[in-house]
Amino acid sequence: MAKKPYRYAILEAVANEMRKNKDSKYIYEYQSPIATMPTGEIINLRDEFGDDRTSGVGWALDEAWYVGCATGLAGAGIRTIVEIPSMTVAFPFEFIFNQVSNFRMMTGGQANMPMVIWIDGAARAGGSAQQHSQVGQEALYANIPGLKIVVPSNNYDAAGLMTAALHDADPVIFYDYQEVASSVLLDVPDTPFEVPIGQAAVRQEGKDITLVSWAPATVDVAKALPELAKAGISVEYIDLRTIKPMDEDAIAASAKKTGRLFVVEHGYWTNGFSANVLAVAAQRVPGLKVVRITFPDAAAPNAAEMVSFMRPDAPKIIQGVQEMMKL
Repeated sequence: MAKKPYRYAILEAVANEMRKNKDSKYIYEYQSPIATMPTGEIINLRDEFGDDRTSGVGWALDEAWYVGCATGLAGAGIRTIVEIPSMTVAFPFEFIFNQVSNFRMMTGGQANMPMVIWIDGAARAGGSAQQHSQVGQEALYANIPGLKIVVPSNNYDAAGLMTAALHDADPVIFYDYQEVASSVLLDVPDTPFEVPIGQAAVRQEGKDITLVSWAPATVDVAKALPELAKAGISVEYIDLRTIKPMDEDAIAASAKKTGRLFVVEHGYWTNGFSANVLAVAAQRVPGLKVVRITFPDAAAPNAAEMVSFMRPDAPKIIQGVQEMMKL
């Protein structure tokens, strides 16, 4: 067990599965499946498994084609992982919406789609501009029946959720927000393990207010929690980890205890997934006080100062929670 870098932990989980399942495939575009440990160990999926089991080099830059290829392989029963860059998360939407998500239903439950769509998330950071800072598109895919969606917030969960996704009979979208890669590095086991899909993590227990988020907003929440504790506010903090299926029971149980629910996300205000979290909780907990903060309905600019002004960062979380405690 060691503190493995974020991408190394994920690729190690993929490699472990590919070693066991000799038919499995890994398809990538230009982001080579390589990662290195600080101590020098290297994982290189192409070197280990060859061009027959990876996309090798020289394929066209066409994300829809990549997912279409993976869909055909998975439809034939071949477990397939396909990685999509952060600036093209919507290109393969047609295949996912009409084919990947519907395959089990269209076959009357007789066939499944053993497929993991690894989508690299962007970040609310300066220098990314509009096309490279799109965050929150997991809500777009959460609207589609037939999919499971995981959003890890640390290296341990990333490895465990990838292994669970690779063992799932149905399609899983693995949303990978690189912003969390530099957050707390937890020890990751050397042997394969699973983090259950659909199970949230209570990162901190409290009695005054329930705070819910998922990556990459978890980075800002981690900065806000110590300051809220200094202010004498007891926060119960839940990291969703999976947004579909969402752990409604964990949210409802905490909200019943505290009577207040505060949700933070980096996606947009209109139809952001945080609205679904509030709606579910409000239906299950009568009289619950609810508030959410998000990125505004505007494209992220390039200037770091402007992005910081728009981002639901730690100071905004602290202010929002303090104001909610007055309700």
